[in-house]
Amino acid sequence: MVKLKFEDINLSREILRAVSDMGFEEMSSIQTQTIPILLEGLDIIGQAQTGTGKTAAFGIPIVENCDSQDRRPQAIVLCPTRELSIQVAEEIRRLAKYKKDIFVLPIYGGQPINRQINTLKKGVQIVVGTPGRIMDHIRRKTLKLDNINMVILDEADEMFDMGFRDDIEWIMNGLKEERQTIFFSATMPDEIIKFAKQYQNQPKIIRIAHKELTVPKVEQYYVELKEDIKTEILSRLLDIYNPKLSIVFCNTKKKVDELTIELQGRGYFADGLHGDLKQTQRDRVMNKFRSGNIDILVATDVAARGLDIDDIDMVFNYDIPQDEESYVHRIGRTARAGREGIAFSLVTKRDIKRIKDIQKYTSTKIMRKELPTLKSMEEKHTDILFNKIKDEIDKGQLDKYEEIIRDIIDEDYTSLEIAAALLKLYSKDNKLDKHKELKSVDYENVNFSHMSRIFINIGKRKGVSPRHILGAIMNETNIPRKTVGDIDMYDKFTFVEIPSEYVEDVVKRLNNKRIKGNKVKVELANPRP
Repeated sequence: MVKLKFEDINLSREILRAVSDMGFEEMSSIQTQTIPILLEGLDIIGQAQTGTGKTAAFGIPIVENCDSQDRRPQAIVLCPTRELSIQVAEEIRRLAKYKKDIFVLPIYGGQPINRQINTLKKGVQIVVGTPGRIMDHIRRKTLKLDNINMVILDEADEMFDMGFRDDIEWIMNGLKEERQTIFFSATMPDEIIKFAKQYQNQPKIIRIAHKELTVPKVEQYYVELKEDIKTEILSRLLDIYNPKLSIVFCNTKKKVDELTIELQGRGYFADGLHGDLKQTQRDRVMNKFRSGNIDILVATDVAARGLDIDDIDMVFNYDIPQDEESYVHRIGRTARAGREGIAFSLVTKRDIKRIKDIQKYTSTKIMRKELPTLKSMEEKHTDILFNKIKDEIDKGQLDKYEEIIRDIIDEDYTSLEIAAALLKLYSKDNKLDKHKELKSVDYENVNFSHMSRIFINIGKRKGVSPRHILGAIMNETNIPRKTVGDIDMYDKFTFVEIPSEYVEDVVKRLNNKRIKGNKVKVELANPRP
Protein backbone atom coordinates (compact mmCIF):
# COMPACT_ATOMS: atom_id res chain seq x y z
CA MET A 1 0.00 0.00 0.00
CA VAL A 2 1.33 3.44 -0.98
CA LYS A 3 1.42 5.84 1.94
CA LEU A 4 0.05 9.31 1.32
CA LYS A 5 1.53 12.64 2.30
CA PHE A 6 -0.66 14.97 4.32
CA GLU A 7 -0.69 17.45 1.41
CA ASP A 8 -2.29 14.75 -0.78
CA ILE A 9 -5.66 14.98 0.99
CA ASN A 10 -8.03 17.87 1.53
CA LEU A 11 -6.75 19.33 4.81
CA SER A 12 -6.84 22.96 5.94
CA ARG A 13 -3.70 25.07 5.86
CA GLU A 14 -3.80 25.26 9.66
CA ILE A 15 -3.65 21.48 10.01
CA LEU A 16 -0.89 21.12 7.39
CA ARG A 17 1.13 23.80 9.19
CA ALA A 18 0.66 22.04 12.56
CA VAL A 19 1.62 18.66 11.09
CA SER A 20 4.73 20.24 9.55
CA ASP A 21 5.69 21.71 12.94
CA MET A 22 5.33 18.25 14.49
CA GLY A 23 7.84 17.02 11.91
CA PHE A 24 5.78 14.32 10.18
CA GLU A 25 6.68 13.71 6.54
CA GLU A 26 4.10 11.16 5.43
CA MET A 27 1.07 9.40 6.82
CA SER A 28 1.38 6.04 8.53
CA SER A 29 -0.61 3.08 7.19
CA ILE A 30 -3.50 3.59 9.61
CA GLN A 31 -3.63 7.32 8.82
CA THR A 32 -3.60 6.71 5.06
CA GLN A 33 -6.53 4.31 5.33
CA THR A 34 -8.67 6.12 7.89
CA ILE A 35 -8.29 9.92 7.63
CA PRO A 36 -9.97 10.28 4.18
CA ILE A 37 -12.88 8.08 5.35
CA LEU A 38 -13.29 9.96 8.65
CA LEU A 39 -13.25 13.32 6.86
CA GLU A 40 -16.30 12.06 4.93
CA GLY A 41 -18.11 11.56 8.23
CA LEU A 42 -18.24 7.75 8.09
CA ASP A 43 -17.91 5.36 11.06
CA ILE A 44 -14.82 3.17 11.47
CA ILE A 45 -13.61 0.18 13.46
CA GLY A 46 -9.82 0.40 13.18
CA GLN A 47 -7.31 -2.21 14.30
CA ALA A 48 -4.08 -0.44 15.17
CA GLN A 49 -1.35 -0.86 17.77
CA THR A 50 -0.12 1.90 20.05
CA GLY A 51 2.58 3.87 18.26
CA THR A 52 1.13 3.53 14.75
CA GLY A 53 -0.05 7.14 14.56
CA LYS A 54 -3.70 6.43 15.37
CA THR A 55 -4.05 9.53 17.59
CA ALA A 56 -3.45 11.77 14.58
CA ALA A 57 -5.69 9.44 12.54
CA PHE A 58 -8.71 10.51 14.58
CA GLY A 59 -7.27 13.77 15.95
CA ILE A 60 -6.98 15.46 12.54
CA PRO A 61 -10.65 14.83 11.57
CA ILE A 62 -11.77 15.99 15.04
CA VAL A 63 -9.91 19.31 14.72
CA GLU A 64 -11.01 19.79 11.10
CA ASN A 65 -14.68 19.28 12.00
CA CYS A 66 -14.75 21.43 15.14
CA ASP A 67 -16.63 24.73 15.05
CA SER A 68 -14.46 27.27 16.83
CA GLN A 69 -17.43 29.63 17.25
CA ASP A 70 -19.31 27.07 19.35
CA ARG A 71 -17.78 26.53 22.80
CA ARG A 72 -19.95 23.50 23.63
CA PRO A 73 -18.35 19.99 23.64
CA GLN A 74 -18.41 18.59 20.10
CA ALA A 75 -16.17 15.51 20.40
CA ILE A 76 -15.40 12.99 23.16
CA VAL A 77 -12.41 10.64 23.22
CA LEU A 78 -12.59 7.78 25.76
CA CYS A 79 -9.25 6.35 26.96
CA PRO A 80 -8.45 3.54 29.44
CA THR A 81 -5.93 5.48 31.59
CA ARG A 82 -5.11 8.99 32.75
CA GLU A 83 -1.67 8.75 31.08
CA LEU A 84 -3.20 8.03 27.68
CA SER A 85 -5.84 10.74 28.20
CA ILE A 86 -3.11 13.32 28.83
CA GLN A 87 -1.04 12.08 25.89
CA VAL A 88 -3.99 12.15 23.45
CA ALA A 89 -5.11 15.59 24.62
CA GLU A 90 -1.58 16.98 24.15
CA GLU A 91 -1.34 15.64 20.60
CA ILE A 92 -4.77 17.03 19.64
CA ARG A 93 -3.71 20.40 21.09
CA ARG A 94 -0.63 20.35 18.86
CA LEU A 95 -2.81 19.53 15.84
CA ALA A 96 -5.12 22.46 16.74
CA LYS A 97 -2.20 24.84 17.27
CA TYR A 98 -3.10 27.16 14.38
CA LYS A 99 -6.90 26.83 14.59
CA LYS A 100 -8.14 29.73 16.68
CA ASP A 101 -10.35 29.15 19.71
CA ILE A 102 -10.24 25.33 19.69
CA PHE A 103 -9.98 24.09 23.28
CA VAL A 104 -9.10 20.57 24.45
CA LEU A 105 -9.58 19.29 28.01
CA PRO A 106 -8.33 15.99 29.51
CA ILE A 107 -10.52 14.83 32.41
CA TYR A 108 -9.55 11.88 34.60
CA GLY A 109 -9.53 10.66 38.17
CA GLY A 110 -6.73 11.74 40.47
CA GLN A 111 -7.10 15.43 39.51
CA PRO A 112 -9.32 17.89 41.45
CA ILE A 113 -12.76 17.77 39.83
CA ASN A 114 -13.49 21.46 40.56
CA ARG A 115 -10.66 22.52 38.27
CA GLN A 116 -12.19 20.42 35.48
CA ILE A 117 -15.68 21.82 36.19
CA ASN A 118 -14.40 25.41 35.95
CA THR A 119 -12.73 24.72 32.60
CA LEU A 120 -15.86 23.02 31.23
CA LYS A 121 -17.92 26.05 32.26
CA LYS A 122 -15.63 28.33 30.25
CA GLY A 123 -16.26 26.14 27.23
CA VAL A 124 -14.29 23.42 25.42
CA GLN A 125 -14.96 21.68 22.11
CA ILE A 126 -12.94 18.48 22.65
CA VAL A 127 -13.03 16.35 25.81
CA VAL A 128 -10.57 13.48 26.35
CA GLY A 129 -10.99 11.31 29.42
CA THR A 130 -11.42 8.05 31.28
CA PRO A 131 -14.93 6.53 31.39
CA GLY A 132 -15.37 6.87 35.17
CA ARG A 133 -14.61 10.58 35.31
CA ILE A 134 -16.60 11.28 32.11
CA MET A 135 -19.62 9.60 33.77
CA ASP A 136 -19.06 11.66 36.92
CA HIS A 137 -19.28 14.92 34.94
CA ILE A 138 -22.34 13.74 32.99
CA ARG A 139 -24.15 12.91 36.26
CA ARG A 140 -23.23 16.33 37.66
CA LYS A 141 -24.48 17.90 34.39
CA THR A 142 -21.15 19.68 34.04
CA LEU A 143 -20.62 17.78 30.75
CA LYS A 144 -23.57 17.85 28.34
CA LEU A 145 -23.81 15.45 25.44
CA ASP A 146 -26.48 17.13 23.29
CA ASN A 147 -23.93 18.70 20.92
CA ILE A 148 -21.50 15.76 20.58
CA ASN A 149 -20.92 14.99 16.88
CA MET A 150 -17.97 12.60 17.23
CA VAL A 151 -17.15 9.93 19.82
CA ILE A 152 -13.91 7.94 19.74
CA LEU A 153 -13.02 4.86 21.78
CA ASP A 154 -9.22 4.65 21.90
CA GLU A 155 -7.76 1.24 22.86
CA ALA A 156 -11.25 -0.28 23.18
CA ASP A 157 -9.93 -3.76 24.01
CA GLU A 158 -7.89 -2.34 26.89
CA MET A 159 -10.98 -0.60 28.30
CA PHE A 160 -13.00 -3.83 28.05
CA ASP A 161 -10.21 -5.76 29.83
CA MET A 162 -10.25 -3.19 32.64
CA GLY A 163 -14.00 -3.62 33.17
CA PHE A 164 -15.22 -0.39 31.54
CA ARG A 165 -17.73 -2.03 29.17
CA ASP A 166 -20.78 -1.10 31.27
CA ASP A 167 -19.51 2.45 31.75
CA ILE A 168 -18.94 2.88 28.02
CA GLU A 169 -22.40 1.52 27.27
CA TRP A 170 -23.92 4.00 29.73
CA ILE A 171 -22.10 6.91 28.05
CA MET A 172 -22.95 5.76 24.51
CA ASN A 173 -26.65 5.47 25.39
CA GLY A 174 -26.68 9.13 26.42
CA LEU A 175 -25.43 10.38 23.02
CA LYS A 176 -27.63 11.57 20.17
CA GLU A 177 -28.05 9.16 17.24
CA GLU A 178 -26.77 11.58 14.57
CA ARG A 179 -23.06 11.34 15.28
CA GLN A 180 -19.84 9.82 13.98
CA THR A 181 -18.58 6.86 16.05
CA ILE A 182 -14.98 5.62 15.83
CA PHE A 183 -13.51 2.56 17.55
CA PHE A 184 -9.76 1.87 17.67
CA SER A 185 -8.46 -1.38 19.15
CA ALA A 186 -5.13 -3.24 19.08
CA THR A 187 -7.00 -6.54 18.83
CA MET A 188 -10.34 -7.23 17.17
CA PRO A 189 -12.24 -9.91 19.11
CA ASP A 190 -15.88 -10.61 18.21
CA GLU A 191 -16.97 -8.92 21.45
CA ILE A 192 -15.52 -5.58 20.29
CA ILE A 193 -17.00 -5.84 16.78
CA LYS A 194 -20.49 -6.79 18.05
CA PHE A 195 -20.44 -4.01 20.65
CA ALA A 196 -19.20 -1.41 18.15
CA LYS A 197 -21.85 -2.26 15.57
CA GLN A 198 -24.61 -1.63 18.12
CA TYR A 199 -23.60 2.01 18.17
CA GLN A 200 -22.35 2.55 14.62
CA ASN A 201 -23.87 3.09 11.20
CA GLN A 202 -22.43 0.65 8.62
CA PRO A 203 -18.86 1.02 9.92
CA LYS A 204 -15.84 0.45 7.72
CA ILE A 205 -13.49 -2.13 9.26
CA ILE A 206 -9.83 -1.20 8.76
CA ARG A 207 -7.14 -3.73 9.56
CA ILE A 208 -3.47 -3.04 8.97
CA ALA A 209 -2.15 -6.14 7.22
CA HIS A 210 1.28 -7.28 8.36
CA LYS A 211 3.61 -8.39 5.60
CA GLU A 212 5.89 -11.39 5.83
CA LEU A 213 9.13 -9.76 6.86
CA THR A 214 12.61 -11.14 6.30
CA VAL A 215 14.90 -9.84 9.03
CA PRO A 216 18.57 -9.40 8.12
CA LYS A 217 21.24 -11.09 10.24
CA VAL A 218 21.82 -8.27 12.67
CA GLU A 219 22.52 -8.41 16.41
CA GLN A 220 19.47 -6.65 17.85
CA TYR A 221 19.32 -5.09 21.30
CA TYR A 222 17.14 -2.68 23.22
CA VAL A 223 17.71 -0.65 26.38
CA GLU A 224 14.93 0.63 28.66
CA LEU A 225 15.23 4.23 29.72
CA LYS A 226 13.41 7.48 30.39
CA GLU A 227 12.89 9.96 27.56
CA ASP A 228 15.09 12.65 29.12
CA ILE A 229 18.25 10.48 29.11
CA LYS A 230 18.01 9.17 25.55
CA THR A 231 20.77 11.39 24.18
CA GLU A 232 23.09 10.54 27.08
CA ILE A 233 22.60 6.79 26.57
CA LEU A 234 23.05 7.14 22.80
CA SER A 235 26.33 8.96 23.48
CA ARG A 236 27.48 6.19 25.80
CA LEU A 237 26.72 3.51 23.22
CA LEU A 238 28.57 5.49 20.56
CA ASP A 239 31.58 5.86 22.88
CA ILE A 240 31.59 2.19 23.90
CA TYR A 241 31.26 0.65 20.44
CA ASN A 242 32.93 3.48 18.51
CA PRO A 243 31.34 2.58 15.13
CA LYS A 244 33.08 3.77 11.98
CA LEU A 245 29.76 4.78 10.42
CA SER A 246 26.33 4.73 12.08
CA ILE A 247 22.77 5.88 11.38
CA VAL A 248 20.47 7.20 14.11
CA PHE A 249 16.79 7.06 13.14
CA CYS A 250 14.20 9.52 14.44
CA ASN A 251 10.48 9.62 13.68
CA THR A 252 10.23 13.34 12.91
CA LYS A 253 12.16 16.06 11.10
CA LYS A 254 12.06 18.20 14.23
CA LYS A 255 13.77 15.52 16.30
CA VAL A 256 16.43 15.01 13.60
CA ASP A 257 17.31 18.72 13.80
CA GLU A 258 17.31 18.78 17.62
CA LEU A 259 19.38 15.61 18.02
CA THR A 260 21.90 16.64 15.36
CA ILE A 261 22.57 19.88 17.26
CA GLU A 262 22.84 17.98 20.57
CA LEU A 263 25.35 15.46 19.17
CA GLN A 264 27.41 18.19 17.50
CA GLY A 265 27.44 20.04 20.83
CA ARG A 266 28.87 16.89 22.48
CA GLY A 267 31.72 16.82 19.98
CA TYR A 268 30.48 14.14 17.57
CA PHE A 269 30.86 14.43 13.79
CA ALA A 270 27.14 14.24 12.99
CA ASP A 271 24.75 15.70 10.45
CA GLY A 272 21.03 15.39 9.75
CA LEU A 273 18.99 14.20 6.77
CA HIS A 274 15.24 14.70 6.31
CA GLY A 275 12.61 15.60 3.72
CA ASP A 276 12.78 19.38 4.20
CA LEU A 277 16.36 19.55 2.89
CA LYS A 278 16.88 20.54 -0.71
CA GLN A 279 18.48 17.98 -3.01
CA THR A 280 21.79 19.87 -3.03
CA GLN A 281 21.82 19.83 0.80
CA ARG A 282 21.03 16.10 0.87
CA ASP A 283 23.84 15.38 -1.60
CA ARG A 284 26.27 17.42 0.49
CA VAL A 285 25.37 15.53 3.70
CA MET A 286 25.61 12.14 1.97
CA ASN A 287 28.98 12.96 0.41
CA LYS A 288 30.32 13.88 3.86
CA PHE A 289 28.96 10.60 5.25
CA ARG A 290 30.42 8.45 2.46
CA SER A 291 33.82 10.14 2.70
CA GLY A 292 33.96 9.81 6.48
CA ASN A 293 33.94 13.55 7.21
CA ILE A 294 30.93 12.78 9.41
CA ASP A 295 30.50 9.36 11.02
CA ILE A 296 26.95 9.71 12.41
CA LEU A 297 23.96 10.29 10.14
CA VAL A 298 20.75 11.34 11.95
CA ALA A 299 17.80 10.67 9.64
CA THR A 300 14.08 10.05 9.18
CA ASP A 301 12.80 6.94 7.38
CA VAL A 302 11.84 8.91 4.27
CA ALA A 303 15.25 10.53 3.93
CA ALA A 304 17.11 7.24 4.47
CA ARG A 305 15.33 5.37 1.70
CA GLY A 306 17.57 4.27 -1.11
CA LEU A 307 20.81 4.74 0.85
CA ASP A 308 23.37 2.41 -0.68
CA ILE A 309 26.32 2.33 1.70
CA ASP A 310 27.83 -1.03 2.58
CA ASP A 311 30.04 -0.25 5.58
CA ILE A 312 27.55 1.03 8.16
CA ASP A 313 28.50 -0.67 11.44
CA MET A 314 25.54 0.24 13.63
CA VAL A 315 21.95 1.46 13.49
CA PHE A 316 20.25 3.20 16.41
CA ASN A 317 16.49 3.61 16.78
CA TYR A 318 16.36 6.82 18.81
CA ASP A 319 12.58 6.65 18.30
CA ILE A 320 10.77 3.34 17.84
CA PRO A 321 9.29 3.25 14.31
CA GLN A 322 5.53 3.25 13.72
CA ASP A 323 5.39 -0.18 12.08
CA GLU A 324 7.31 -3.44 11.83
CA GLU A 325 8.22 -2.92 8.17
CA SER A 326 10.02 0.35 8.96
CA TYR A 327 11.96 -1.38 11.74
CA VAL A 328 13.19 -4.08 9.35
CA HIS A 329 14.18 -1.50 6.73
CA ARG A 330 16.08 0.50 9.35
CA ILE A 331 18.16 -2.32 10.77
CA GLY A 332 18.79 -3.58 7.23
CA ARG A 333 21.01 -0.53 6.66
CA THR A 334 23.74 -2.39 8.52
CA ALA A 335 25.10 -5.93 7.90
CA ARG A 336 25.10 -5.33 4.14
CA ALA A 337 27.26 -7.23 1.65
CA GLY A 338 27.70 -10.15 4.05
CA ARG A 339 29.13 -8.00 6.87
CA GLU A 340 28.08 -8.12 10.52
CA GLY A 341 26.00 -5.37 12.07
CA ILE A 342 24.41 -4.25 15.34
CA ALA A 343 21.11 -2.45 15.97
CA PHE A 344 20.15 -0.71 19.22
CA SER A 345 16.66 0.56 20.09
CA LEU A 346 16.14 3.14 22.84
CA VAL A 347 12.88 2.11 24.50
CA THR A 348 10.73 4.11 26.91
CA LYS A 349 7.97 2.57 29.03
CA ARG A 350 5.28 3.21 26.42
CA ASP A 351 7.44 1.57 23.70
CA ILE A 352 7.74 -1.84 25.39
CA LYS A 353 4.57 -3.14 23.72
CA ARG A 354 5.86 -1.98 20.32
CA ILE A 355 9.09 -3.94 20.79
CA LYS A 356 7.07 -7.06 21.66
CA ASP A 357 4.91 -6.55 18.55
CA ILE A 358 8.01 -6.20 16.37
CA GLN A 359 9.47 -9.42 17.81
CA LYS A 360 6.18 -11.22 17.23
CA TYR A 361 5.69 -10.16 13.64
CA THR A 362 9.32 -10.57 12.60
CA SER A 363 9.83 -13.84 14.53
CA THR A 364 13.11 -12.53 15.82
CA LYS A 365 14.64 -11.91 19.24
CA ILE A 366 15.58 -8.41 20.35
CA MET A 367 17.77 -8.86 23.41
CA ARG A 368 17.52 -6.59 26.42
CA LYS A 369 20.72 -4.82 27.53
CA GLU A 370 21.34 -3.01 30.79
CA LEU A 371 21.98 0.72 30.61
CA PRO A 372 25.70 1.25 29.97
CA THR A 373 27.42 2.25 33.22
CA LEU A 374 30.69 4.13 33.59
CA LYS A 375 32.31 0.86 34.70
CA SER A 376 31.19 -1.00 31.57
CA MET A 377 32.42 1.89 29.43
CA GLU A 378 35.82 1.80 31.12
CA GLU A 379 36.10 -1.97 30.67
CA LYS A 380 35.20 -1.68 26.99
CA HIS A 381 37.82 1.02 26.43
CA THR A 382 40.42 -1.12 28.17
CA ASP A 383 39.59 -4.08 25.89
CA ILE A 384 39.88 -1.85 22.83
CA LEU A 385 43.24 -0.53 24.02
CA PHE A 386 44.66 -4.01 24.70
CA ASN A 387 43.61 -5.19 21.25
CA LYS A 388 45.22 -2.16 19.64
CA ILE A 389 48.46 -2.73 21.56
CA LYS A 390 48.55 -6.40 20.54
CA ASP A 391 47.90 -5.47 16.90
CA GLU A 392 50.77 -2.96 16.90
CA ILE A 393 53.18 -5.47 18.48
CA ASP A 394 52.21 -8.07 15.88
CA LYS A 395 52.80 -5.58 13.06
CA GLY A 396 56.31 -4.80 14.28
CA GLN A 397 58.15 -1.67 13.00
CA LEU A 398 58.50 -0.26 16.52
CA ASP A 399 62.24 0.50 16.42
CA LYS A 400 61.87 4.29 16.64
CA TYR A 401 59.56 4.04 19.67
CA GLU A 402 61.73 1.43 21.40
CA GLU A 403 64.61 3.94 21.30
CA ILE A 404 62.45 6.50 23.15
CA ILE A 405 61.50 3.95 25.80
CA ARG A 406 65.16 2.95 26.31
CA ASP A 407 66.06 6.61 26.92
CA ILE A 408 63.38 6.85 29.64
CA ILE A 409 64.53 3.53 31.21
CA ASP A 410 68.06 4.95 31.39
CA GLU A 411 66.64 7.61 33.74
CA ASP A 412 65.77 4.88 36.26
CA TYR A 413 62.10 4.37 35.31
CA THR A 414 60.87 0.81 34.95
CA SER A 415 59.13 -0.43 31.82
CA LEU A 416 56.03 -1.11 33.95
CA GLU A 417 55.93 2.51 35.14
CA ILE A 418 56.31 3.79 31.59
CA ALA A 419 53.54 1.53 30.29
CA ALA A 420 51.24 2.57 33.16
CA ALA A 421 51.88 6.28 32.48
CA LEU A 422 51.16 5.85 28.76
CA LEU A 423 47.96 3.96 29.59
CA LYS A 424 46.90 6.79 31.92
CA LEU A 425 47.53 9.42 29.24
CA TYR A 426 45.60 7.40 26.66
CA SER A 427 42.71 6.81 29.06
CA LYS A 428 42.23 10.54 29.57
CA ASP A 429 40.79 10.58 26.07
CA ASN A 430 38.23 7.83 26.69
CA LYS A 431 35.35 10.36 26.95
CA LEU A 432 34.25 9.14 30.39
CA ASP A 433 34.60 12.59 31.94
CA LYS A 434 31.49 13.91 30.17
CA HIS A 435 29.21 11.16 31.51
CA LYS A 436 27.51 10.86 34.90
CA GLU A 437 26.47 7.61 36.56
CA LEU A 438 22.83 6.63 35.97
CA LYS A 439 20.46 4.16 37.57
CA SER A 440 19.14 1.27 35.52
CA VAL A 441 15.41 1.37 34.80
CA ASP A 442 13.46 -1.88 34.51
CA TYR A 443 9.85 -1.18 33.69
CA GLU A 444 9.10 -4.86 33.14
CA ASN A 445 9.98 -5.98 36.67
CA VAL A 446 8.91 -3.29 39.13
CA ASN A 447 9.76 -4.66 42.56
CA PHE A 448 8.31 -3.14 45.73
CA SER A 449 9.52 -4.77 48.91
CA HIS A 450 6.75 -3.27 51.08
CA MET A 451 3.19 -4.07 50.06
CA SER A 452 0.04 -3.15 51.99
CA ARG A 453 -3.57 -4.21 51.55
CA ILE A 454 -6.68 -2.10 51.14
CA PHE A 455 -10.23 -3.24 51.95
CA ILE A 456 -13.10 -2.45 49.55
CA ASN A 457 -16.68 -3.20 50.69
CA ILE A 458 -17.83 -4.73 47.41
CA GLY A 459 -17.45 -8.24 46.04
CA LYS A 460 -18.67 -10.93 43.67
CA ARG A 461 -22.35 -10.70 44.66
CA LYS A 462 -22.57 -7.27 43.00
CA GLY A 463 -21.27 -8.73 39.73
CA VAL A 464 -17.87 -7.12 40.22
CA SER A 465 -14.72 -8.83 38.89
CA PRO A 466 -11.00 -8.10 39.49
CA ARG A 467 -10.87 -6.13 36.24
CA HIS A 468 -13.60 -3.77 37.52
CA ILE A 469 -11.52 -3.18 40.66
CA LEU A 470 -8.36 -2.62 38.63
CA GLY A 471 -10.20 -0.28 36.25
CA ALA A 472 -11.49 1.83 39.15
CA ILE A 473 -7.99 2.10 40.66
CA MET A 474 -6.51 3.15 37.32
CA ASN A 475 -9.33 5.61 36.70
CA GLU A 476 -9.19 7.37 40.06
CA THR A 477 -5.51 7.27 41.05
CA ASN A 478 -2.02 7.90 39.73
CA ILE A 479 -0.65 4.47 40.63
CA PRO A 480 1.25 2.62 37.84
CA ARG A 481 -0.84 -0.34 36.67
CA LYS A 482 2.00 -2.88 36.97
CA THR A 483 2.48 -2.12 40.66
CA VAL A 484 -0.98 -3.37 41.71
CA GLY A 485 -0.56 -6.74 43.43
CA ASP A 486 -3.02 -9.55 44.19
CA ILE A 487 -6.76 -8.82 44.05
CA ASP A 488 -8.55 -11.24 46.40
CA MET A 489 -12.32 -11.18 45.87
CA TYR A 490 -14.99 -12.54 48.22
CA ASP A 491 -18.78 -12.40 48.07
CA LYS A 492 -19.16 -9.06 49.88
CA PHE A 493 -15.69 -7.49 49.93
CA THR A 494 -12.30 -7.38 48.24
CA PHE A 495 -8.65 -7.04 49.31
CA VAL A 496 -6.09 -5.43 46.98
CA GLU A 497 -2.31 -5.36 47.44
CA ILE A 498 -0.83 -1.91 46.86
CA PRO A 499 2.79 -0.69 47.33
CA SER A 500 2.90 1.00 50.74
CA GLU A 501 4.03 4.30 49.27
CA TYR A 502 0.75 4.57 47.32
CA VAL A 503 -1.74 3.26 49.90
CA GLU A 504 -2.75 6.55 51.55
CA ASP A 505 -3.39 8.23 48.20
CA VAL A 506 -5.32 5.24 46.78
CA VAL A 507 -7.61 5.02 49.85
CA LYS A 508 -8.28 8.76 49.74
CA ARG A 509 -9.05 8.91 46.02
CA LEU A 510 -11.05 5.67 45.73
CA ASN A 511 -13.19 6.06 48.84
CA ASN A 512 -16.83 7.02 48.09
CA LYS A 513 -16.33 6.50 44.35
CA ARG A 514 -18.44 4.12 42.25
CA ILE A 515 -17.42 0.70 40.97
CA LYS A 516 -19.87 -0.72 38.45
CA GLY A 517 -22.46 1.79 39.71
CA ASN A 518 -21.98 0.93 43.41
CA LYS A 519 -20.65 3.53 45.84
CA VAL A 520 -17.77 1.96 47.82
CA LYS A 521 -15.99 2.41 51.11
CA VAL A 522 -12.21 1.91 51.04
CA GLU A 523 -9.81 1.66 53.99
CA LEU A 524 -6.44 0.27 54.96
CA ALA A 525 -6.74 -3.45 55.78
CA ASN A 526 -4.92 -5.46 58.40
CA PRO A 527 -1.71 -7.16 57.21
CA ARG A 528 -1.98 -10.73 55.91
CA PRO A 529 -2.16 -13.21 58.80
